[in-house]
Amino acid sequence: MLNKKSFLVVDFGATNLKLAEFELTEAGGLSLRQYGFKSLGQDGTQEATREAAMLKGLQEALAEKSYNARNVNICAPGYHTFSKFVKLPPVDTSKVTQIIQYEAQQNVPFPLEEVVWDYQILGAAPSGELEVLLVAIKSDIVEGLFKTAEKAGLRLQLVDVSPAALCNSFRYNYGDLEGCTMLLDIGAKTSNLLFFEKGNVYSRGINIGANAITQDFAKESKLGYEEAERLKIEEGFVSLGGAYEEPENPHQAAISKIARQVLTRLHIQVNQTIQFYRGQQGGSPPDRLFLSGGATSMPYTAQFFSEKLNLPVEYFNPLRNLQIDDSLPREELAKVAHSLGETVGLGLRNLAHCPVELNLMPKSSLKRQEFNQKKPYLVASVFCLILVVFAFGWFYERVADEKQKALDQLKPTVDQLKRDDQKTKDGVASLKKIQGEADLYFEWMEERVFWSSLLTTFRSSLMAVEEKKEKEFNTKTGVWIERLTPIVPQGYLMSAAQPGASMLAISPSTLPPAPTGAAPPRGGRGVPSKGGSVAGGGTNQIDTILLTCRSVNLTSIKSDANTVLAEALAEELRSRTNQFVADGTKIAGDIAGGDVTNLTFTFQLMVKLAKPVNLSQ
Repeated sequence: MLNKKSFLVVDFGATNLKLAEFELTEAGGLSLRQYGFKSLGQDGTQEATREAAMLKGLQEALAEKSYNARNVNICAPGYHTFSKFVKLPPVDTSKVTQIIQYEAQQNVPFPLEEVVWDYQILGAAPSGELEVLLVAIKSDIVEGLFKTAEKAGLRLQLVDVSPAALCNSFRYNYGDLEGCTMLLDIGAKTSNLLFFEKGNVYSRGINIGANAITQDFAKESKLGYEEAERLKIEEGFVSLGGAYEEPENPHQAAISKIARQVLTRLHIQVNQTIQFYRGQQGGSPPDRLFLSGGATSMPYTAQFFSEKLNLPVEYFNPLRNLQIDDSLPREELAKVAHSLGETVGLGLRNLAHCPVELNLMPKSSLKRQEFNQKKPYLVASVFCLILVVFAFGWFYERVADEKQKALDQLKPTVDQLKRDDQKTKDGVASLKKIQGEADLYFEWMEERVFWSSLLTTFRSSLMAVEEKKEKEFNTKTGVWIERLTPIVPQGYLMSAAQPGASMLAISPSTLPPAPTGAAPPRGGRGVPSKGGSVAGGGTNQIDTILLTCRSVNLTSIKSDANTVLAEALAEELRSRTNQFVADGTKIAGDIAGGDVTNLTFTFQLMVKLAKPVNLSQ
């Protein structure tokens, strides 16, 4: 019989602890009764103060809610544990333990007498080699966990590690997935990357975590660690990159850039691990990615990895196949469910069997625990055997009847849902059609205000340059546009019927060369214009404008002042990246009229538009 008494699990992270109370259900499943989170603060990241911070956090978490259980399973943080997948040659079963002992001595980076270690054989490769997960943790770390549990009034049952707990949690909730699946758990100091494929699992720890974002932001903004962490959680998000406008909040702008930089470094390590998994482990390309861990709550994390890896990304739900107590707030629980992977994995260890069963408790405590656990199971096994013989026939017949009744009751509902589903599909198709028409109208309206917007930008740029140069040269300056000439690429002809064609009669030497072998564009912004018929393969589309400008002659103040002013205007236009292309915006030709006897001088600017425009609009 299963033990129906509740029990606790504690996942000690680098900066947070997660506490949950579970209960085994009559059906052999797991029920979540209560949960809580507690920050360990910066003290949790320092080894000298970590044990005291863990005890304080655990006591406060236990006091905040009513937890009835006292037996506890604990998960050690990833950065404290050493784990490695090793392959053993095909050998006699009696020699496996001896060979694993040798592999542990070769691979564990500490003397074996200073660590608690364990292993599990995960299966055999087609070549006959045994695939083994080897895990170790320093003994003083385990002793610290024992002390913390004891001082908090808890009885420690087992000590697990993050990769094993995540593996059990994932297999329990997503065991029916086909293909290769990746699970990325981003913690404070380290991240765990797991691969699941055809019943096999591979894991790697990466020494990059969300603390790097907090530390870099605190250093850049000159804030304390606690304040930086608070701002990261409350205001932070991952920058999407590209030509996105920065937020006005300087803290948000800084955090978003730093978060993207840290996740980019993590993505590089993920890519390297994928290549190793496929090359050295013989794995397949991943079909999907699940995100886990509290650090993945930062907005746009999923979009970042979806863009970088070109894979479907969703958040891991370790509560998928669990029962949830009715007293728990479902909406609040849904927000943090993806960070409970290790917690659920620890709870599953109290079921009959898990795919990965490691225990890093000292041998003396482990033997005592195993003996105490076996006694009730021996009695329960005899009782269950007798009960099954008498109850099996009756139970099977009763279940079959109940299933048939349930199917008969559900059939009308299923039929109605199918009809509703077809109506929904028809409505979605109609909505997409209307949305396409609306997008086309919106584009036409946008083109109507293109020239007024462009002239407004030119005016604001001129005013900005005048203001800057008046301060720099300590004198009145003035700069204005004498002529605005749209440029048609060399080799293309404009329709003779098009208004404005006379504006394009300029020297070919000032025009950019036409692309070799390129066909002329067919219309503005990918939409053929209504009046855009051209003779000889011509086009009404332009992407460059030639500005003829005039300004007050400043050579009496400084010999290169005219050039400085012209270049300042070019630079100002280049900064308007939403309308102009920086590389294509520059001074064209020489600056004329720079002699001190002239009151003004002229210069020309070639301005590259960010979006081509059709002169027929």
